Amino acid sequence: MDSAKNKGSPLAERRTITGFSNPLVKFLRSLREKKHRKREERFLAEGLRLLTDARECGVLPEMLVMAIGREPHPLLDALEEAVAAAGGEIVEMDEEILAKVTGKDNPQAVAGVFAEFDTRLANLDRSAAPIWLVAQALRDPGNLGTMLRTGDAVGAGGLILIDDCADPFSVEAVRASMGAIFTQKIAIARWDEFLPWLRNGDGGNGGQLVAASLRDPTDYREAPYAAPCFLMVGNESQGLPQAYEEACDLRVTIPMLGRADSLNAAVAGAVLAYEALAHLRPGK
Repeated sequence: MDSAKNKGSPLAERRTITGFSNPLVKFLRSLREKKHRKREERFLAEGLRLLTDARECGVLPEMLVMAIGREPHPLLDALEEAVAAAGGEIVEMDEEILAKVTGKDNPQAVAGVFAEFDTRLANLDRSAAPIWLVAQALRDPGNLGTMLRTGDAVGAGGLILIDDCADPFSVEAVRASMGAIFTQKIAIARWDEFLPWLRNGDGGNGGQLVAASLRDPTDYREAPYAAPCFLMVGNESQGLPQAYEEACDLRVTIPMLGRADSLNAAVAGAVLAYEALAHLRPGK
């Protein structure tokens, strides 16, 4: 069952859905799969905190989906008003149906459908921040989301995904980003596209490429970081290809004092990002 009604802004379309077979439910569920996200150029984000972060960054969902009987909250009221004022669509559905949409047994009371961002390298302004994060063949969406959070924490410009990485617009990656997907630029490229872009920028001095590596490295605390600094980590199990490391301006290593021989890729990126921040922070 699908009933439409008007409430609030006359620009907003408001619907109530009570049936699992509703086409809109099928559409929302399809956004959990990459091929459908790419086809629709839309992605799903869930949770009041995450959607509030998006609103505060000036990004509103095209469709706001809420559970019937949810607890009232001033942030939810503000979100609903903003979406309505922007002419977005507001949909209410039973909690059980929302669970099918999000794939969680205990779904949060609100979710949103957002237009995917433009992920071309050409959209990045490398002078906008002293630090950028780069991940090559990163396959875990949790690690991807964590790198976005790290980028937000250190004031990085964004995250550049090289080669076959996890989808940054998957529900898992968006959730793991804790809202940072709305504060960080995201670019997706192949290596043979990224390297010329980096080298040809700003008169051939487009930025310093730094790799976490074991090949003739410098201790990460003593490395001469220079802005804009592009900090690159590799695949969780295989690391960076040798050719990629050899193309870097600087290779650094993080000492391992225990039995472990490496750090998680996202953790390594965070360690390097904070060290680079310490060197590049204004007034240093």
